[in-house]
Amino acid sequence: MPAVRGERKRTRKVFAGNLAIGGDAPVSVQSMTNVPTSDIEAVLEQIAVLVRNGAEMVRVAVPDRESAVSIADIVRESPVPVVSDVHFDPELALLALESGTHKLRLNPGNIRLNRDVHRIAEKAGSLGVPIRIGVNSGSVPGDLRERYGGVNGDSMWAAAERHIALLTETGFRDIVLSLKASSPMLTVEANRKAAAECDIPLHLGVTEAGPPFTGGIRSAVALSILLAEGIGDTIRVSLSGPPDPEPAAGWEILSSLGIRSRFPRIVSCPTCARARMDVAAVAVRIQEFLAGIPGDLTVAVMGCEVNGPGEAREADIALIGTPAGMKLFVDGRLEGEVPDEDLPGFLVRTVESYIRGTYRHRED
Repeated sequence: MPAVRGERKRTRKVFAGNLAIGGDAPVSVQSMTNVPTSDIEAVLEQIAVLVRNGAEMVRVAVPDRESAVSIADIVRESPVPVVSDVHFDPELALLALESGTHKLRLNPGNIRLNRDVHRIAEKAGSLGVPIRIGVNSGSVPGDLRERYGGVNGDSMWAAAERHIALLTETGFRDIVLSLKASSPMLTVEANRKAAAECDIPLHLGVTEAGPPFTGGIRSAVALSILLAEGIGDTIRVSLSGPPDPEPAAGWEILSSLGIRSRFPRIVSCPTCARARMDVAAVAVRIQEFLAGIPGDLTVAVMGCEVNGPGEAREADIALIGTPAGMKLFVDGRLEGEVPDEDLPGFLVRTVESYIRGTYRHRED
């Protein structure tokens, strides 16, 4: 797998439960639940889906006391570290810490009293729980907007510095930082600034990115630029609606950049008048089957003989349309013709046996 062009910036390492963030730890993928945190069963069901789809850490909102108390049960049952997202009320942050949260997401700017931020930092420090400072473009303080000429990379970094200082005044250092905007390029600008100014691990994401189609594209633009420059220690692709596709989208970004790979890659042609099969139907069926199944392999579905043979050489498994019928390639070897009936099903069974290690090449 080709590497990204930029050396990854080395940041300090912190731990959320057993998950390392920063330092030499791999870039991790996370997501967030969107069901009431007080509904413990629903939260755990959603966490299970997110983990199956590749989430290595999951955030939950803590808007009230019942949600904060529920963190204890969620942490006990979750297979991955849990992050508590708290705004405005310092007592909820303290209660989430007492409930065993693995990490705290905080915007110190919306907690009114500095002494309350200090209380949270001291409690988190005593428990060994890191705090992610979240700076969003929509919440940059007015005095910083005026000083730096609006919302930009400089004013967002200044807001981050102000929040960092509130925590470090207590000696707290286990900080993760995020600087997010709905604009991909402002997100890039702000994180470049942060990466140049500090060694704090960076959580990357585009906030209010939008529904799956547009949100996925906007997230991919910002995250790919930064990750290719070696910036970023953990990522979330934020999408409006059910969070189920978020982790897979994050992994696709990392895989496309050659940073990490967890799930099989699907290669399929865009189709044209030369296509000798329903490429889209076969590719979608394969993608649905492979969802959540770990495996470092490439499956190619190519409609004709123009680019098919080349992709077949590069893929682990390939189905190619040719004038002589459908051809199956495995490990670059031509395995023979494939019957026209049930093409998707045939390829699914082939991939399944390949992943299980039970596939046997046909005799030469």
